[in-house]
Amino acid sequence: MPDHMSADSAGTRPRVLHLISDARRGGAQNFARDLHRELGRRGQSSALCALAPHPAVHHPRVAGATGAAVAPETAGAAGAAEAEPGDCADAPALLRTAAVLGPGRLRPRTLLSLRSAARSADVVLAHGSDTLAACALALAGTRTPFVYVSVGHPRYWTATRLRRVRGGALMHRAAAVTTLTDEARAVLEEQFGLPEGKVHVIPNSRAAESYPPAGGRDDRRAARYALGLPADVLLVAWIGAIAPEKRLDLALDVLDRLPDVRLAVAGDGPLRETLARHPAAARAHFLGPLPDPAPLYRAADALLLTSDSEGVPGALIEAALAGVPAVATDVGWVREVVRDGATGALVAPGDPLALAEALGRVLAINRAGLGAAARAHALEHFELGAVVDDWQRLVAQVWTAGPAGPAGPPGPGASTS
Repeated sequence: MPDHMSADSAGTRPRVLHLISDARRGGAQNFARDLHRELGRRGQSSALCALAPHPAVHHPRVAGATGAAVAPETAGAAGAAEAEPGDCADAPALLRTAAVLGPGRLRPRTLLSLRSAARSADVVLAHGSDTLAACALALAGTRTPFVYVSVGHPRYWTATRLRRVRGGALMHRAAAVTTLTDEARAVLEEQFGLPEGKVHVIPNSRAAESYPPAGGRDDRRAARYALGLPADVLLVAWIGAIAPEKRLDLALDVLDRLPDVRLAVAGDGPLRETLARHPAAARAHFLGPLPDPAPLYRAADALLLTSDSEGVPGALIEAALAGVPAVATDVGWVREVVRDGATGALVAPGDPLALAEALGRVLAINRAGLGAAARAHALEHFELGAVVDDWQRLVAQVWTAGPAGPAGPPGPGASTS
């Protein structure tokens, strides 16, 4: 075993540290949570850390700030540490167990804590763009390699020249980069000159057990009652940040054209107060951020996604696993999840009339059949258990190679071409 290596108690598998920006519910955080939990179930040492406290936590108890190592979590054990709970309604319980490394994402204290915590790991998985910069800075010159887990559209890194320069410099420091689609891989390789074999395609995924379908009408009514939603109406779910790019305004315009439909909005953001004054808002139920969206999926007849920009949205995967058909704008790689006419409907972005027509069709014609097809498609392509082997294989390869990363192509499973 090379001298840079250590291993878990089994002596055969690398210890993994998952790094997230904070404990808010988001695509990167949710995936880190699920992968962390699944690795623990498989007996692999896994720890979950956050660069900064949840924004609602004003005076956190910061773990690891004194330089103490963060103990990895193994199957059945408690989380490494816990931040002050504060008003963290959108932080699922497992995310709240993440050790908080410092007061801010790139503060010197945070980076020193990350460098210290990494000594107890063999590979760090950096989930999301904020963690890429932190790992590139904090782990420079150490023996602990890191993998940048890119879950968004690469457009974020290529939007401006400054971002391209910065993104390229940071990604070259990673031992490996993962992305969700072959197209995203091609963009990263072309834009940043990343060498062959460095970028690995591993699909977005969720744990199916976390999103069970409604067991029938009574189950759906119970889910609605628990959320304070009306029992006997057509109910459409909308989940996301109430921010400009997510286009909740379009969803409300759609609602205005479908008088028999109610909209359940899960999320918060800067446009909430403005959009609450929309003419159709009287038939919208603003639920705020939910720590667990599974009850909303069980309550809903369909999911509506109206974004102008997306990668492979986790909410679409979650809804599909719950057997809920989706109507979505055809942006990013949404079509990887939603099969137009088979599991839901795809519509050009920015067109409320087309969205309303598509949603009306889905609600009126065999939504149960569309939901069943959506679940079957998600189980085959996006269930976490189907891709964890790929993650374990990649982590093992990075561990073996050390900070420089794998020298050759990966093993079977993950794609690099």
